[in-house]
Amino acid sequence: MTPSDDPGFAIYLHWPFCAAKCPYCDFNSHVRHHGVDQPRFVEAFQREIAYFAEQTQGRTVRSIFLGGGTPSLMDPQTVEALLGEVARHWSIEPGAEISMEANPSSVEAERFRGYRAAGVNRVSLGVQALNDTDLRMLGRLHDTRTALDAIETARATFPRLSFDLIYARPDQTPDAWSKELSRAIDLAADHLSLYQLTIEQGTPFYMLHKAGKLVVPDSDAAADLYEVTQTVCDAAGMPAYEISNHAVPGAECQHNKVYWRYGEYLGIGPGAHGRMMLADGRHATEIERHPESWLAQVEAKGHGLREDTLLTAEEQGDEYLIMGLRLVEGIDIPRYEQMSGRSLDSERVSALIEHGMVEMAGNSRVRATRDGFYVLDAVVADLAS
Repeated sequence: MTPSDDPGFAIYLHWPFCAAKCPYCDFNSHVRHHGVDQPRFVEAFQREIAYFAEQTQGRTVRSIFLGGGTPSLMDPQTVEALLGEVARHWSIEPGAEISMEANPSSVEAERFRGYRAAGVNRVSLGVQALNDTDLRMLGRLHDTRTALDAIETARATFPRLSFDLIYARPDQTPDAWSKELSRAIDLAADHLSLYQLTIEQGTPFYMLHKAGKLVVPDSDAAADLYEVTQTVCDAAGMPAYEISNHAVPGAECQHNKVYWRYGEYLGIGPGAHGRMMLADGRHATEIERHPESWLAQVEAKGHGLREDTLLTAEEQGDEYLIMGLRLVEGIDIPRYEQMSGRSLDSERVSALIEHGMVEMAGNSRVRATRDGFYVLDAVVADLAS
């Protein structure tokens, strides 16, 4: 069986609340200093879950991901109620991956035990840096000691642990990043998500960068840091399986692989996106972003759908290229051609191979090379044109 034969069915539940908004973040996250009416939101999630379950009967869930925002601000009984509602409507694969994002500043051992009892078996910690100076610069609420304690607590509670780091930070050198990354690997994580700092429009960092008050490494320096990332992780037995994600073989994030293999996934909760197959084809869904607006809409009509678009064959093919070429395993050419209704241009593929940007993997798969990952957007655009 090739990797794309059964890309899977997954469920993403978006908890949109954070204790504070990080200055680099453009995700759909909101601060509510007066607190959140969790029982009311639980009821709304349950209604939206039931709405999507009606349309996707007979599926078997491969993974569930509680993302945000900061899901670790939820009470354990809230998590239990959401996971219980999913289990009430769908079959769940034995050993299914059930992940939850957490910030180190919101980690409490008792709450973690509650999440584990509710069924969570994998936690992803937003560590972001392992020095206090950069944590303050990134606007994080935790310090290094808090992060290390959270990692220890998570390791003792859950079968699987991942954590995130951000690199290409202001003034970061390859040597400093190499040492920090080696320290992260020594913390016994079997999965690391390593993201280059990007300046997103509409964020405080964007305004600072525009004003010249925040200087990040240029493209050449960022490429050097990316190369350090690959070298250190490869040497430690945690190779990249996706452009920003590294794992010990067998510890890859199954939920995200459903996305990248262009499987079927439901996005439930404020601002969530989904892709689901119905009788008339593949639908792209988007949920109302604002939490209280979403709440009112779900209470009024059972769902918070803002957009539900039937994708064309060409759009599906383009999305498969965008997602699948992020993976080291690449894409399945016959699947692409069946999905999109067109063939990859053999001359373009040959030219990209000649320039070292892609390579064949067996007779029916094409994947980006390491050099190709540096300019992946251009590679995808070339293949899709």
